[in-house]
Amino acid sequence: MAIKKLTPNLMVDDVNKTIEFYKEILGFTFVMGVPRDKQEVLMEFPKDRVLIYSLMKLGDIELMFQGKESLSEDIPIFKNMDIGASLALYFEVDNVEEFHSNLKGKVMMVKELGTTWYGMQEFYIKDCNGYLLGFAQQKQG
Repeated sequence: MAIKKLTPNLMVDDVNKTIEFYKEILGFTFVMGVPRDKQEVLMEFPKDRVLIYSLMKLGDIELMFQGKESLSEDIPIFKNMDIGASLALYFEVDNVEEFHSNLKGKVMMVKELGTTWYGMQEFYIKDCNGYLLGFAQQKQG
């Protein structure tokens, strides 16, 4: 057996709001979603329908977002858990300084751009659900 892929499924309050954040702020694309009635799988984001699940993609990165009620039905242990986690999703980017500049004022910065002891230029933001997202690039020179 070999583990081949990781696709985080993040529990969220509002799937539609989360889709908007990841599309508009971070440039992800909508891959598919499931509306509240679970009668179909949608391949285009319907702004007029409430979704309980979505798959989003940016390059090779895939993230799933699922509403708390829906995820708790699928995996009951989530029922009494708070949304959020003691982790940070860490993304490597091509031009971290430009990316930081583009996000400044649009999101909550939790750690400003700086160079770490391990040679990465990185910064952290909080998404619309409270998840921490880090963006980094190897320091040049």
